[in-house]
Amino acid sequence: MDVNNLRIPDRFERLRDLGDEKLTSIIIPVEPMLEEIDERFMDMRAADRGSLMILRGTSGAGKSTFLDTIGFFRQRVTTRRIARDSDVGAALRDASGADYTVIVFEGREALGDVSRSEIESAMHEINQFVRSAEGNRSLVVWPTNRDDLTDLLVSIGDSLGREALFGISDPVTSFQGPPKVDYARIAQQTVSVLNEGASLDALGISGDLAEDLAQKSDTIGNYLARIRSAAVRAGAQVEKLLTKERYRLWTLTVSGNDVEGDVAALTRGGFSAADVDRLLSSTGANVVRDLKEHPEQTGILGTVLDARIINMDMVCILAVTRTYGSPELHRVMQARDMITAKDSSAARRLVESDLGILLQGNPLGTRKRGPKPGSNTKDAFAKLTEISRANDGLLNDALGRGLVDTGLIDSYETERNLGTDLVFNSDIYCLKDGAPIRLELMWRSSTGRAAIANYVLGKINNYGRAIGII
Repeated sequence: MDVNNLRIPDRFERLRDLGDEKLTSIIIPVEPMLEEIDERFMDMRAADRGSLMILRGTSGAGKSTFLDTIGFFRQRVTTRRIARDSDVGAALRDASGADYTVIVFEGREALGDVSRSEIESAMHEINQFVRSAEGNRSLVVWPTNRDDLTDLLVSIGDSLGREALFGISDPVTSFQGPPKVDYARIAQQTVSVLNEGASLDALGISGDLAEDLAQKSDTIGNYLARIRSAAVRAGAQVEKLLTKERYRLWTLTVSGNDVEGDVAALTRGGFSAADVDRLLSSTGANVVRDLKEHPEQTGILGTVLDARIINMDMVCILAVTRTYGSPELHRVMQARDMITAKDSSAARRLVESDLGILLQGNPLGTRKRGPKPGSNTKDAFAKLTEISRANDGLLNDALGRGLVDTGLIDSYETERNLGTDLVFNSDIYCLKDGAPIRLELMWRSSTGRAAIANYVLGKINNYGRAIGII
């Protein structure tokens, strides 16, 4: 996830395009209000007529969110909206249906939004509608955020017949929104759905900070705005430190066993972004203790560094070393009785690999597993890992050559220093469209989730300290 493309809206209107499936993972039920709606519908059924509810709540409390999503928590309830410029009478009739309907007046929450004459006219239309056969299953809701409009609606309603219009309930229903204890959970779910599965930690917002912001917020809308501001501020602070280079840290796992599932478990989204929360919970190495002392910096680091974890299968890397290896590498390979003849499939395998797909700017999607490597392939790869212990630079150089030859990158260097006071070298420094990508290769005869997490966190820690963020 790019912090420059961060999306954390604080108004429900910006979420309507998500569709019900994603919305259901964000929205939580506001039980007291759902119980109020249940009572209104029960009274309407008994009276065989519709009703009007004046819903008073502070701007940002979540009135629109609640009203639009009642159907997620109550069967056979549909929400319809009447736009500000609609003909009220016609719109009410069009909105009614066979099932129970919540009809919401939009754009009329304060007196400044609508004139007194329009209010009086609308109230007369509502009064006629809820008494009619067409409106006997409709609960008309007029949201307000100002007392002057609320009092005016009550006054007009009283003149039209309070019980017939409002039922026996209080004409004004107070909306408080979700409780503060749920704010952080709502924010986490919203951030995750809208930002490729990112967490609050990945935005530089620790659990303690999230709770502190909740206590300072009057409404869920205000809270989401504070979360967004904190995330933008954290990203901006880190960006100021990246004066020489926009660092991108991609870790490539090259292993003799199948770690595709482990890599998937440690990443999120189609671009294989490293999930710092999962990394921290997957290993008990010392680096975890060190990083947990800087929770906000660690989370934002994974995002700002564009940290990714990418798997490369042994068949592909063997083809690459045979085809693009230097004469020196081939001499080392031949000394171990390895084949060094060019592999005609090397370029294709590299372009179609996870690394190749990501370098082309495409998401990974669902991958098809290739045939299981045979014993000869496994033996050859075991010899490559032996070479990596003393000559990993030769292997990394072969991959760099292959990436250039296939057009996946423009140029490369091996063992390129970060250029900071603390000396850390990247295995392969790639330039792609003028922007650098630093590849760190994890050569292992066999590895697993904890070891991968430890390796990636170690790199994040090193980069963070070198840059000055940690």
